[in-house]
Amino acid sequence: MNPDTIQSRIYEIRGQRVMLDFDLAELYQVETRALKQAVRRNIERFPDDFMFRLTSEEANKLIAIGRSQNVIPPDYNIGSSEMFAFTEEGVAMLSGVLRSKTAVQVNIAIMRAFVAMRNYITTTTQITAELAEIRAKLALLERADEDNAEAVNDLSEDMRQELDNIYRAIAALSVKIPEARKPVRHIGFTVPDKNK
Repeated sequence: MNPDTIQSRIYEIRGQRVMLDFDLAELYQVETRALKQAVRRNIERFPDDFMFRLTSEEANKLIAIGRSQNVIPPDYNIGSSEMFAFTEEGVAMLSGVLRSKTAVQVNIAIMRAFVAMRNYITTTTQITAELAEIRAKLALLERADEDNAEAVNDLSEDMRQELDNIYRAIAALSVKIPEARKPVRHIGFTVPDKNK
């Protein structure tokens, strides 16, 4: 049995992953009516966390989704308006109620599909958390880059200011005309030059 076929028939209703009675009946190769009768005869085995009845609004919504995804054929008659949704535990209980080799084999495939879906969701959740952490780190790096660019701009402005001051000082020094030098008077005793 193809796990993708089974997984496409697992829905989330009321925050729980469930399979619907008519899908299970098809997989177990029994009529939906026979499956529902077996459940009603053994209703004590199906507490609310194993199986619950869908409201007409929930049922209509699921039927519309199933038909839009080509999981439920447009002309498929679901039967009575009362629809049962079975949790993973409820599906496990069904194999004991239906008691056929087909039911056991199908039940094993369904349990594997539930486990594969749970593993996929766990893996996806971990990857999503890791991606969120990476996004947060990138945001911090972007902010740090912006701060660094701002600091470089401030530094560049300060450097330009200093260079301008140096050029002004050089310009001021080059404009000054040296004063005419007075003869330097030496201190001390001088000997008159005889050649003069």
